[in-house]
Amino acid sequence: MSAADRDEPTGDDAVRAGAMHRLLRDDSSRKRFLKMTGGTAAAGAFAVLLAACAGEEEEATVGKDVPPTGRAGDFAILNFALMLEYLESDFYEKVVESGMLSGPALDMAKAFGEHEREHVVTLKTAIEAGGEKPVARPRTTFPLDGQREILRLAAQVENLGAAAYLGQATAIQSEDVLVTALSIHTVEARHAAALNIATDQEPVPFGGAGLARPAMMAAVLETVKPFIAS
Repeated sequence: MSAADRDEPTGDDAVRAGAMHRLLRDDSSRKRFLKMTGGTAAAGAFAVLLAACAGEEEEATVGKDVPPTGRAGDFAILNFALMLEYLESDFYEKVVESGMLSGPALDMAKAFGEHEREHVVTLKTAIEAGGEKPVARPRTTFPLDGQREILRLAAQVENLGAAAYLGQATAIQSEDVLVTALSIHTVEARHAAALNIATDQEPVPFGGAGLARPAMMAAVLETVKPFIAS
């Protein structure tokens, strides 16, 4: 039976459909992918994303923010994610050095900063392993105006990061890259929930909706522009 007979995308359409589309339609690929996650929290994140894709498949748009070809698109997404992780790791480093946090807030900033540094290493390794060049680390600047304001900014940054990974999920072609993205996405979401609670906000700020809201690349880059000094 051909791909067309199975109602599967072919040619350029197959490239644009992405790994999520394939996993949605192919039970054997989905089982193999879940084994790749090792039963970690990434598998849970995948289940949420899979539900979202199943419900919104006809409205999904791919390739508007990244190159449409599989390899080029995946490395563009990895470098986009790396740029965000540079910002987050720099943010926490500067927050800790500022001396404006104390107690549990300081402990949380130190722990989250270590996670973000690990994300940077993970993404750079993935990019370099594919023979590509990681994006240059930008100089950053953040308004640090006291503990409560810093925690609110941290919540904004982490919620944006989680939404940014979600926004690229359906564009990712490689299942290996998808595993990496989901592994980081779930940590960003947990950071965001903890910071939302610390700043007296709803842990899941989606207005009662059960599915998270994605943020596309152009919107994310516009939002973080004030934090980039060069």
